[in-house]
Amino acid sequence: MLRAYKTEINPTDAQRSIINRTLGTCRHIYNLYVSKNDESLLSNNGFINGNNFSKWLNNEYIPNNPDKNWIKDASSKSVKQAIMNGHSAFLRFFREKKKPDYKPYSKQQIKKATEHGKQLGYYDMQGHPKYKKKNKFEAKLYFVKNDAQHIIKCERHKINIPTLGWVRLKEKGYIPTKDIIKSGSVSKRAGRYYVSVLVDAIDTELSKPSNNDGVGVDLGITKFATCSNEKAYENINKIDEVRRLEKKLKREQRKLSRKYESLKDRNKDLKGEATRQNIRKQAEVVQRIHQRLNNIRTDYINKTVLNLVKTKPGYITIEDLNVKGMMKNKHLAKAIAQQKFSEFRTKLEAKCKVNGVELRVVDRWFPSSKICHECGSIKSDLKQSDRVFRCECGYEADRDFNASLNLKDANVYKVA
Repeated sequence: MLRAYKTEINPTDAQRSIINRTLGTCRHIYNLYVSKNDESLLSNNGFINGNNFSKWLNNEYIPNNPDKNWIKDASSKSVKQAIMNGHSAFLRFFREKKKPDYKPYSKQQIKKATEHGKQLGYYDMQGHPKYKKKNKFEAKLYFVKNDAQHIIKCERHKINIPTLGWVRLKEKGYIPTKDIIKSGSVSKRAGRYYVSVLVDAIDTELSKPSNNDGVGVDLGITKFATCSNEKAYENINKIDEVRRLEKKLKREQRKLSRKYESLKDRNKDLKGEATRQNIRKQAEVVQRIHQRLNNIRTDYINKTVLNLVKTKPGYITIEDLNVKGMMKNKHLAKAIAQQKFSEFRTKLEAKCKVNGVELRVVDRWFPSSKICHECGSIKSDLKQSDRVFRCECGYEADRDFNASLNLKDANVYKVA
């Protein structure tokens, strides 16, 4: 069974330098691949797949440009992975347009979008692969186990990463040392470095299904989750720590915005370079606050999923929420995004699979909030502001709790 582990590492200064150079090389290769494909498609030469681009890069581009020999200093696996990421991005774009020849757009539109993208780092065409800007991209140093002789070793407090050597782990004993590490990657975010590994857990055994009663879980904004067993998980975004960090984030973002405005006014001044350094420092401050908020919400989701599964219910029923449609409500979009419903469902599926709990997913059109759990009638005039469900039969209950009971008793569902 394959399992993924991610933890923070503490590299040395020399290792940090190698990681930063490799991430920069991956960004350059990705942008070069996007640019090369745009030129080929504009001249009607067709799409260049990842393998052909890799051959052109090694046989023509680098030999004919001696100033680009620094590309060879980076890990070949990381460079190849950056190319394949661009290849996958183009395939997704073609799949969305259903036409691999750019017919939905004219040549003038493509040329304008290409020039605009090179200047500002993005495209106007929806779904088109974007150029990766420095300090605003997700690149990774990829590594893989080649054969039986080149095994990625891991001990309790350190891991041996190709091209880096032994790197210290901040969380000791988290990554299993007896299982085989098949592949992994090193990433950087908000000035911190992380390693993600894919482990083949051979001895992992799935738990047997339980005969206990099931649980219905209704997700919401007022409360993160309301369960049919009368347990409720509050909205983590309403605690004092999160609100304090959000206020601090606004102040730091205003500082960053003022520095950008100052840079425009002093672009030709000798102090311009100092201003750019201050912008980079301030941007890292903003990134650290974003990272802190993300860690708080992720930790809360992990604990919620664990509390739901560790009681060994017979099954767990959730609703297939249309998050994309819910985000169109401008008044609730931010609150919905902060709840991270998609991450909750993904982690709940994985945890249920390991513990042998059946996860049932009810269709998004199932009116769980409008059905009376007592008599089964549907209250079609129920408003979003009605937090208490009152039925003509005399039944009265909390709106979310009533929905969780209906989800628990739902007969039409899919097993995730």
